[in-house]
This record gives sequence, structure tokens and C-alpha cells, in this order.
Amino acid sequence: MLDTKTLTIAKARKGLLEGDFSAHDLAKAHLDIIKKEDSEIYAYIEVFDDVLNEAKGADEILRKKKESSHILTGIPIAFKDNILIQGKSVTAASKILQGYTAPYNATVSEKLKDTGAVFLGRTNMDEFAMGSSTENSSYGTTKNPHDTLRVPGGSSGGSAAAVSMGGALVALGSDTGGSIRQPASFCGIVGLKPTYGAVSRYGLMAMGSSLDQIGPLGRTVGDVEAVFSAIKGLDPLDSTSIDFASDTKKKDRLIVGVPRHLMEDGVEDDVLEAFNGALEKLATAGHTIKDIELKNVSYALGVYYIIMPAEASTNLARFDGMRFGLLKEGDTLLEDYAITRGEGFGKEVRRRIMLGTYVLSAGYYDAYYNKAQTVRELIHNDFEEAFKTVDVIATPTAPTPAFGIGEKSDPLSMYLSDIFTIPANLTGMPAISVPAGTVSRKEKDLPIGLQFAAPHKQENLLFSVGKSFLNE
Repeated sequence: MLDTKTLTIAKARKGLLEGDFSAHDLAKAHLDIIKKEDSEIYAYIEVFDDVLNEAKGADEILRKKKESSHILTGIPIAFKDNILIQGKSVTAASKILQGYTAPYNATVSEKLKDTGAVFLGRTNMDEFAMGSSTENSSYGTTKNPHDTLRVPGGSSGGSAAAVSMGGALVALGSDTGGSIRQPASFCGIVGLKPTYGAVSRYGLMAMGSSLDQIGPLGRTVGDVEAVFSAIKGLDPLDSTSIDFASDTKKKDRLIVGVPRHLMEDGVEDDVLEAFNGALEKLATAGHTIKDIELKNVSYALGVYYIIMPAEASTNLARFDGMRFGLLKEGDTLLEDYAITRGEGFGKEVRRRIMLGTYVLSAGYYDAYYNKAQTVRELIHNDFEEAFKTVDVIATPTAPTPAFGIGEKSDPLSMYLSDIFTIPANLTGMPAISVPAGTVSRKEKDLPIGLQFAAPHKQENLLFSVGKSFLNE
């Protein structure tokens, strides 16, 4: 019997090559867990009906190519419901896209299909990636496998929960302000937000175009590294993509910068204690811990919640019922638009559209949006200056463990859960969350995460320090 909750890509690869099990067996084991667990967790919106056929195809590749096959051949992977897979439904967890079928593959889908990976299904998410809890889905709330009374984080909560419960070996998510790293922290797994442009966004439903990035979630740093290696690179279909070739030299001992001034308020005591314990572990492993100051990073949350809604309101203007998805008809064309968007979009999406439209409107553009972009550049400069003296920067991934379902009814308190993750999206730098132990809440041990950020295109530093910390 395969234990899908502890399986890694390396273990699965070894088993597949040595004939301990087939790709069909591996896929079936994950489908069995989904059938058993997902009625309560609700990580998946849809499990694909051709999973076992895909697995048989992977077995044929493995039979012919054996060791020369790709490391991801036969590996079961889940996709967040905003990444297009040709011929499959995709809705971004929104009513406004009910019944929409993807007419083409996202670049990441195409690349993973070429490896022979097995596509399990599409995972639940906050509608159009707007949220930090996966409570904003039109299809229902995903629950945290460690405590089903708590959220898995968001907006990639379905992907994180799928991996955590053993219902996927690895998964893809998207990260606009922490939407891979925060749910990875809440669910006790590893999540990577790559350098902006390192992974093509072609075929990803856009929320904030200058912030969004696709990335992997897995149980180990090695797992996310393997998926990242498969999906990274320049794409002629995405003008913001980059020719990714890291020039990082291997370093066994790193200088780890710590902006302690950012943790003076809002971080729960036991989370901060665990973070300090993680720093001690890094120091014991031979890394140097150095206090740093990031003068303007305290403004990151405010800057983000001006820029992101502005970009989201622009990107979501295309969903009007005229070309695809939901259409609700009124007496006039204007009523068609108003009724369709009013009924098709959920509360949080409507809130951010209105906020974004406001900050872009005449008389407010310079007062809000332009100023936010100016401060964004200052924040970017702060990190560039810091990286002159340190290799990576460490913070808690989130100031708390997973919170209860319905606990953050005030949107502002929800937004604060992204306080440590947002800077990586504003600056475009890569960041990774790795498990950093647990804290106790109501007799439940809940995972927390440790975040490392690195200079642009220096993902190798993140993999190095992450593996060192987790003893991989």
C-alpha cells in the first residue's frame, strides 16, 4: 500500500524505475485518497476522468525510456483552477466562468504534459485568486487537513490541501501576494514563488499582471525544485518571461538577513519563538545570522492593496458575459453587464474591482496609484541594498498559524496575514516557505512556515538554504 502522505518525487521516481509500482498504481493510490478524504477537505473542484489513462501512457514512456525518461514522468500533479488545460473546464472558482472550457494549454501545462506527468484535476481557490483563506470560492470552502475547522490559507489553498492530505504528490498554484507561500505554511509543506518572469504566465487567468507568478507546492524542497526546473524559462507567448539561467555559485554557508523590526507587532508569541528557534538551527548549521533594516517595507501592505486592485479591476473588465461564461440579460446592454457581473462575481471580487476602479479614476490616479508605484520602487531599492551584505532574508511566512473558518470576517484583518509575503511580489524577487515546526491551538498542533527571499534569479540559494534547514 503506497503512503501518499509521505511520498516524494525522489521516492516515487525510485519506485517507478525499480518496478515497485507503476504510474497507474501511483495515480490510483492518489485517487483513492481523494475519494476517501476530499469529501471533507474539498481540495478539488474537479478530478479528471482520464487520470488512469494518462498514467498508462506514462507507464509506456517509462517502459521505453526507463532512466532517460523525465524525472516527472508518471508523477501525479494537481492544478489550481486558474491555469488552463486544453479541453478541461477552468473557472477561477467563479460563477462568472461556469461552463467555460479552456481552448488551449497554459505554457506550464504544455511543459508538464511533455514530461509525462499525470494531471489529477483542478483545485479549489479563492475566486480569481482574491483571498488568503480559500473561503471566497463560489464552490465552497476548502478545509485544512491538519484541523478541518481551520482554513488551508489562500488563494492556492486547494493545491496546498491536496498535497498535504496526500491527494497529490505536487501541485501548481499562483502567487500574487503570498498565495503559494502562505497556504504552504498553513498546511505544513513547501511552496515556491519564483522570480517574476521565471515561469511563463501564458494561460494563467490574470489578477495583478505585475505581481502574479505560477509556482509549485510539494512536500520537500527537492520536489518544488524539480517542478520549477520543468516549467521555468523564456516563452515567446509571454513578453514578461525571462531567459532563466541562474548564475548562483554554490555556497554551503550563507549570510541570512533578519529584519527584526518588522516583527515587533502582530506576530504571535509562539510563532516568533519558533522563528527564533529556526534562526538558531541555521546558525548551528554554519550559516551567519545578521540583523538588517528595510526602511520602507512597512508600507508594503498599503502599496499592494492599491496596485493589486487597480490591476485586478482592469484584468477583470473582460468578464462581461459577451464572450464567454455567464450571461444574465436585462432590458439594455448596460443592464446585461451590471446583472452579469453583479451575480457572477463574489463579494470579495466586487470589493477589489470597486477599490481598483476608484484608485485609477480621474483625480485619484496620481494621489494613489502613482504614489504607490513610487513607494514600490523604494521597497525594491531597500532589498537591493540589503542583498549587498546578505545572501537571503528570513522572516516568518505568516504572523499566525492557520486561523479558524469564518474567523477573519473583517477584510482588513485577513489582508494582514500577507504582511511578510507581499514584498516578494512587489519586488519580483523569489521566495520560498518551508515547514518550521508547529504551534498548539485548542489541542491541535498547527504547522507554521519559515520564509526565505533571495535576489532575482537566485532560486538556487533558496533551494540550498531550504534543504540545509530541513536536512534534505
